[in-house]
Amino acid sequence: MQRNSSLDLTQFIRDIPDFPKPGILFKDITPLLGNVEAFRETIARMADPFRGQKIDCLVAAEARGFIFAAPLALELGAAFVPVRKPGKLPHEKHSFSYDLEYGSDTLEMHKDAVLAGQRVLVVDDLLATGGTVEACCKLLSNIDVEIAGCLFCIELVGLNGRLRLAPYRIESLLKY
Repeated sequence: MQRNSSLDLTQFIRDIPDFPKPGILFKDITPLLGNVEAFRETIARMADPFRGQKIDCLVAAEARGFIFAAPLALELGAAFVPVRKPGKLPHEKHSFSYDLEYGSDTLEMHKDAVLAGQRVLVVDDLLATGGTVEACCKLLSNIDVEIAGCLFCIELVGLNGRLRLAPYRIESLLKY
């Protein structure tokens, strides 16, 4: 893959004020995804910290995590395992329910998707408070796996999601 190390990827992240509600500054990745060179470079740079580290599979929660995890899995020579909302997976599942600010949610993964002894990388597009990725890690705790780290395209540093994910290794490409 041809690299462009001088490409400023922050140029492809659009700020949308007051979305999805007043006071929130939304980081829109759509321009990044729409530019082939920027998206390719993003995947290559995200993969760099984990190259040569024997990652068996990448786990990501729907939907935006899928966007990064699938090409990263190819880049790292690993499997991709989707984590979904209830009712979306047809086979036997592991489930984990967790509390949100207003209510609760559940994540599911096929029981045969991740095997004991594997090294797993958890991927998402954005690290904010860390709740979704923490839930993915807890879902994986039912299986005897090694979590190699948690990987993000964007980290919103002021929300301290990294603290919630301790003691896992955290890597993020762009920090705001």
